[in-house]
Amino acid sequence: MKKMYSFVKRVYHFIKRLFLRFELAARVLFRRRSTLTVTLLERVAPLSRRFGFDRGKPVDRYYIEKFLHQNRQDFKGRILEVAKDLYATRYARLNETASEVPIVETLHYDGTESEVTIIGDLTKPETLPENRYDCFVCTQTYNFIYDVPKALEGSYHLLKKGGVLLATVAGISQISREDMNRWGEYWRFTDKSVELLFKETKFSHVEIVPMGNVMAACAFLQGIAQNELPKKELLDMMDEDYQLIIGIRAVK
Repeated sequence: MKKMYSFVKRVYHFIKRLFLRFELAARVLFRRRSTLTVTLLERVAPLSRRFGFDRGKPVDRYYIEKFLHQNRQDFKGRILEVAKDLYATRYARLNETASEVPIVETLHYDGTESEVTIIGDLTKPETLPENRYDCFVCTQTYNFIYDVPKALEGSYHLLKKGGVLLATVAGISQISREDMNRWGEYWRFTDKSVELLFKETKFSHVEIVPMGNVMAACAFLQGIAQNELPKKELLDMMDEDYQLIIGIRAVK
């Protein structure tokens, strides 16, 4: 009987010590999380002013790339992309329906990018080739053009009949100081403003896809990168009141 009592006592004290250790660990973890939350709320400067590029891949890129991947079937034939071949070749390779190797060209306003094959201004259609492209990839560009309606006219001008414009615009974002100083940054969009803008164009079919939520918006404004998010899967939860990125697919 004494042996049984001694054994139970030892088990009791072991469980008690284990519980106290877990309690202490929980308190430390909670204190760390609380401190982090308070620290972020008290910051008047972001963790990164480079959108998180210096910490990993920015949060807005998750939505841009998700939208392009969902429309990878449009990456075919002759493709034009703004500034750099950042996405055209990548998603053309993922297009299982393409029968030919695509031709990829790049467009820039002033030719300062080394990879540029065409120099032209979207707000001046006369500087652009007409009816030439099957797909025009225009990500994060219209925010930096003051005359957006004219830029949409130029985008339409570039495409063949049946060609597709794949564009993304920022809804919530810090100012890109480098771009602001070079040519200006003018707009933030909503799905409603995009809808009204495209109603004034000649595109035959337009799909508008708002993406984002409050967690994504807060992380992006702080410059927190995707790899730093504790639950990256939460980025897929859509909240129409926090439109971080808006995807646009428009057919000529």
